[in-house]
Amino acid sequence: MAAENLDTVFINGEFLPSKEAKVSAFDRGFIFGDGIYEVVPVINSRLVDREGFWHRFERSLDQIELKLPYDKEKFEEILYEIISRNALKEGGIYMQITRGAAPRDFYFIENLTPSVFIFCYEASVIDNPLAKSGIEIVSVPDIRWKRRDIKSVSLLAQCYAKNEAHKKGAYEGFMVEDGYVTEGCSSSAFIIKDKTLITKPLSNEILPGIRRKKLLNLAREVGLKVEQRKFSMQEVYDADEAFISAATLILLPVIKADGKLINGGRIGEFAPKLRELYAKDMLKEAGL
Repeated sequence: MAAENLDTVFINGEFLPSKEAKVSAFDRGFIFGDGIYEVVPVINSRLVDREGFWHRFERSLDQIELKLPYDKEKFEEILYEIISRNALKEGGIYMQITRGAAPRDFYFIENLTPSVFIFCYEASVIDNPLAKSGIEIVSVPDIRWKRRDIKSVSLLAQCYAKNEAHKKGAYEGFMVEDGYVTEGCSSSAFIIKDKTLITKPLSNEILPGIRRKKLLNLAREVGLKVEQRKFSMQEVYDADEAFISAATLILLPVIKADGKLINGGRIGEFAPKLRELYAKDMLKEAGL
């Protein structure tokens, strides 16, 4: 189920049809991948998980010594204008900030005007059919750089891993390093065993998922203990449940890993409960 990108975009101060949007050939995001991005869910034409978004967005910018050329209030005005111009009701909004255009040199060139690009897309956030059917994942090597906590636009390693998973007929890949799962190619990874929710602890080795943080808090509401520790693919195979989380997916149950059925190929007890609670909070934030 592919998301559908909408036509009006924002780039460097202008709202334009996507076919008319242009960026300099010397933009450092284009040449080096020197920039960061974020994705925020939209429900009822409103941004949700705003607080978590701003925290991670500003942190990533700070980590690569980049500044957003707008204050928060103005930037949110731009985001809502994009939503309005595209009449977006439900889906996501993508924003990308790069260091800007400059002669090609590796160090962080100062006093550039950052490039800002924003688009939005339609997607079924609340009623995703994969939440009812479950998904298949495969294990793939984690070949990324060492600062995965920064939401960098440099995503070639993730694209490579996701493509390997796709070629094997899987929806997602669980990336493995030194014998342990780090996270999904484009998601956070979780397992449940003996009423304990297990996920890798935060470090530079994984992205600090916004959904991840919320789900760890909700876990206790449904009677789960929480362990933040490394886990192996064998533990995935032997888990009572497994699932992923990401911006516009909320939570999707995993029913097969590397060809092995999890819980007999059935969605377990807790993943639907967690998803329902999370969706309820999102709908409330969206005024529904």
